[in-house]
Amino acid sequence: MSEIDSYLKNHESLLYTYHITPEIKRIADKYGFLEYMVERYLEFLGDQTEDFLSSCSLPLTKSIRCNSLKVNCGELEKRLADRGFSLTKIWWSRFGYRVEKSPPRPSLGATVEYMKGFYYIQGEASMIPPEVLSPREGELVLDMASSPGGKTTHMAQLMNNRGTIVAVEKNPSRLRKIKSNISRLGVSNVVLLSMSGEEVSRLGMEFDRILLDAPCSGEGLIPLDPSRKTKTAPEDLKNFQRTQLTLLVSGFRVLRRGGFMVYSTCSIAPEEDEVIVDFAVKYLGMKVERIHGIPGERGLTSFKGISFSPELSGCIRTYPHLQYTEGFFICLLKKE
Repeated sequence: MSEIDSYLKNHESLLYTYHITPEIKRIADKYGFLEYMVERYLEFLGDQTEDFLSSCSLPLTKSIRCNSLKVNCGELEKRLADRGFSLTKIWWSRFGYRVEKSPPRPSLGATVEYMKGFYYIQGEASMIPPEVLSPREGELVLDMASSPGGKTTHMAQLMNNRGTIVAVEKNPSRLRKIKSNISRLGVSNVVLLSMSGEEVSRLGMEFDRILLDAPCSGEGLIPLDPSRKTKTAPEDLKNFQRTQLTLLVSGFRVLRRGGFMVYSTCSIAPEEDEVIVDFAVKYLGMKVERIHGIPGERGLTSFKGISFSPELSGCIRTYPHLQYTEGFFICLLKKE
């Protein structure tokens, strides 16, 4: 049995056993969520659970990333203001803006500025992983799950188009979308490969930094997609876990010693977040680098009777009822 199989088996009975009380049934029925999801939320959100569930029915403020590869951000602010958009700078982000007000026409995705690649429409929390990884000019960077290209092109921007990003994606339709975004945004330092993240060892390369924005349930995107209130069964979480751990190990093998990896998901499920990072710390010997300067709640150090490494408090989580963004999990790991 592999380390991944053993790890998952050791946690399965605790993670996937649910105690559904009448109160849980009431809350689940009130907000339209699956009962097992509410049971889990009460475990790690406690008395904030109903605030969270309620916030999932409220719209999020749209946000954009100014693309400094093509335009001065002050100039973009002026041009969009002239079109009737009202922007406020996201204080922790180098290029992010909230769109506080939009005109009836044109829509955010139909302006001349958008078509020219002056900005990318991107969720605020989605901007965090590239900022935390902070790739530098001249480095060799791997994006292990690059579709649709928002984080890939964000990293290219942070690198000023210098150095190399190897972005992998196996799905042909997703590849076309990434190519389109790379072209529109004027990115020139990305090598796009048709392959899965599990296969990256075949490249025979060592990377300075790796972004693993892992495939997940998307449990943090409920404000954008209400179907996710009832979409994911426990068995689906198990399948995502196995994929996430496999990708993590694949990335670890091609990361140079002293190199950095960001593990992130658009999920607030501990099964896909802390459970995965705890494996990186305890089985792979990676070190969690504490994230500073970005708003978020601290990573969990226990869940459903499982104790995680205290280092996991250095990761961050975002929620719609606290940070007013999508739900996201972000952790910066170093290969010792």
